[in-house]
Amino acid sequence: MGIRVGILDQTPIYEGETPIDAFRHTIELVQRAEQLGFHRFWVSEHHDSGHVAGSSPEVLISHLLAHTERIRLGSGGVMLQHYSPYKVAENFNVLSALGPGRIDLGIGRAPGGLPRSTQALQQGIQEAASLKDKINQVKQFIYNESHEDETHPLAGLSAAPVSAIPAELYVLGASVDSAGMAAELGLPYVFSLFINSNTEVALEALRIYREQFDRSHGREPYAILAISLIVAESAEEAEGLASEHMLVKIHLENGKVLTVGSVEQAEEFGQQSNEKYRIEILEPSVTRGTKETVGQALAQFQQDFAVDELIVTTATRDFAKRIRSFELLREALDEQGIGEFENESVPAQAVIS
Repeated sequence: MGIRVGILDQTPIYEGETPIDAFRHTIELVQRAEQLGFHRFWVSEHHDSGHVAGSSPEVLISHLLAHTERIRLGSGGVMLQHYSPYKVAENFNVLSALGPGRIDLGIGRAPGGLPRSTQALQQGIQEAASLKDKINQVKQFIYNESHEDETHPLAGLSAAPVSAIPAELYVLGASVDSAGMAAELGLPYVFSLFINSNTEVALEALRIYREQFDRSHGREPYAILAISLIVAESAEEAEGLASEHMLVKIHLENGKVLTVGSVEQAEEFGQQSNEKYRIEILEPSVTRGTKETVGQALAQFQQDFAVDELIVTTATRDFAKRIRSFELLREALDEQGIGEFENESVPAQAVIS
């Protein structure tokens, strides 16, 4: 049985390069991903960061639409807590009009930045609705559904342009709570194993999602597992590439735990939060190896988690190694006979400039 495979790109800024270079790499990567037949390509949202360039996924998606032909494009994800559901729906309805049948709206729960950027993004917001309520509002606007309460001030309002093929909505998370929310809303769910590597939590979240999924709107559960992965020509090279990174978590006094990109960013986050905090450094959960060992590992993922799709993020300090990892991933899935791709693989030299 085949499994769809997508890519999450965080538009990293490599040492000695600029954000402009980072965006050029994203364009090159999405074009190669399309040639290799990957199902979708998502870009992330990060704020006030010197390590990643993508602060506005909807703007970047629009540009990527103009540089690709078939691959699905989306956000992994929009941090809806900061924004008006109506405006987010308008943005993605415009994208759906520009790329019919190719747009995904993944909605994340994390702030996507440090407390200072969160404060700036939410400036003027007095009483924010819950994230679940906001997602429900986006869903109503994206799918042009009638408001449940006809007396509500926004009843009858549409988010123009109403798209004939609206964006697909996804709830992103790394907990049982997020899985329950996705199930209650009747939406596809992505569990980010590269953020929360506890497989017991992942299995429980996916179980809750499937068991509690609201089928009253005619939809069926659709579960995706997001993983960090590196494929290299040798096991030694893969280990070396994986060792370049660490998983940094900050534990705040209020009980919140957030994953950040570096110890320096964790320190800055703690200082901006004005709370007591603790930093935890862990070995990142990265599936790595040759195409043979990684292919076997992905087959095991499919068996253990029974998900409908995998989304892969690959972080290396060498962009060429990153491209090569995805090429080897395609070969690995072909050899295992478990990949479901959109087209036949294209040689590496065919990358569009």
